[in-house]
Amino acid sequence: MVFARVKSLGLLGIDGFPIEVEADISQGLPGFDVVGLPGAAVRESRDRVRSSIKNCGFTYPVSRITVNLAPADVRKEGSVYDLPLLLALLRASGQLNVDLDSSAFVGELSLDGEVRPIRGVLPMVIAARYAGLKQVIVPSGNAAEGAVVDGIDVIPVSSVSGLIGHLTGTSPIAPAKPEDFPNLFVSNPAAPDFSDVCGQAAARRALEVAAAGSHNILLIGPPGSGKSMLARRLPSILPDMTQAEALDTTKIHSIAGTLPGGAGLLKSRPFRSPHHGVSVAGLTGGGSIPRPGEASLAHNGVLFLDEFPEFSRVAMESLRQPLEDNFVTISRVSASLTYPCSFMLVAAMNPCPCGYFGHPTRLCKCSPAVRSSYLSRISGPLLDRIDLHVEVPPVEYEQLSSNLKSESSAAIRERVNAARAIQLDRFKGANITSNARIPSGMLRKACPLTDAASAMLKNVFDRLGLSARAYDRLLKVARTIADLDKSEIIDTAHLAESVQYRSLDRKYWRL
Repeated sequence: MVFARVKSLGLLGIDGFPIEVEADISQGLPGFDVVGLPGAAVRESRDRVRSSIKNCGFTYPVSRITVNLAPADVRKEGSVYDLPLLLALLRASGQLNVDLDSSAFVGELSLDGEVRPIRGVLPMVIAARYAGLKQVIVPSGNAAEGAVVDGIDVIPVSSVSGLIGHLTGTSPIAPAKPEDFPNLFVSNPAAPDFSDVCGQAAARRALEVAAAGSHNILLIGPPGSGKSMLARRLPSILPDMTQAEALDTTKIHSIAGTLPGGAGLLKSRPFRSPHHGVSVAGLTGGGSIPRPGEASLAHNGVLFLDEFPEFSRVAMESLRQPLEDNFVTISRVSASLTYPCSFMLVAAMNPCPCGYFGHPTRLCKCSPAVRSSYLSRISGPLLDRIDLHVEVPPVEYEQLSSNLKSESSAAIRERVNAARAIQLDRFKGANITSNARIPSGMLRKACPLTDAASAMLKNVFDRLGLSARAYDRLLKVARTIADLDKSEIIDTAHLAESVQYRSLDRKYWRL
């Protein structure tokens, strides 16, 4: 046999797709060419495969070898094709005579034939199931994430010799099952509890509203007022992810290589907190080989940006499109990749460079021009996309020294879950999971107002000079407050509270 074909899988964005590895051995000067738009790591696989074949007791064919990765018009990246390439050569040279048509193979090889873990196994296994394949052979280190996919056998292998034993039937390997992995479901370390927070009742209420409707929120206050402390407690009141959300989130972390070893499925909403020196590519994704950025890694969770004005203007503005569309598109010459990034943006900032503007006891040293320049680092269009602007005042001594415990995260989470259940029922069948995702076309129907609330909204819109986008955000927050109050109609009290969460739209902050 001088020709062989072995099935494999590739990645395009967060989705897998089938690939065929074709190997041809012909007469001529010895050589090993890989065609089909291979990346650098794929071209280097020639040396890994050659050494693996020799060190596993097989004979490397000293002939003219041509390998094609089809479809040839899609660029192939990574070391995922080492294993199928080795099998294709063994079949083409007549050293392996077994039927491989119903199986796909992925994995990186070491020089001695060890099969090493790779990125993106979960979306690849899902693609194999949709392609009608019966089994996928994956590295043992990736077996947990493959095992969460129903309807297809996932065979974990740790070496080439073990794989050959399975294929020939001499040492069959049982398919991986979810129960084989005690750490299959990954939860974040328990988030700090809101019961530890002293005072800050208004800020805690604002975070409850944000969690209930998945709204973006900006916390503004002097140093030491507890902005970061409050933000890091937000995951403790967020609702659990649905199975669909967990799969989508895990796929992104699988592609990025950030899944813990032995992990199969993320069950807790991610909380990402990049440093303010992060680049645009690090925040929204990119690179010569495009990878998901922090915004996508926070998909279905929280993206926390502390010291918000210290982020570069280009990095901040790069969030405008993801905040609006809930996905980010990375365009390169070879391909255009789209990553989902439906996240809650939680940002924190001081009211001025020195941090003490509006402080009851500390004197602000900043001039009005300096304060205005500082606030202008955050553009109006970006602020429009943040639903709640909340002032976090300094904590008073009596609150810090009090022995009274604040309300626990568990109690707050019960109300959040109840509000989310109302939203899921309201938008059943519309692919909308929270009030923050209400499209403009559904806003009038989803947010009915009393006559008094409608008159108040007109007055607020005229006095604050709100944009159309800010108007939409105001209504969505009021909708969430009404849901927390178990009211189907938005009344003046709900709307008034929503207006209070627009601090940066008020004249005070423009000074």
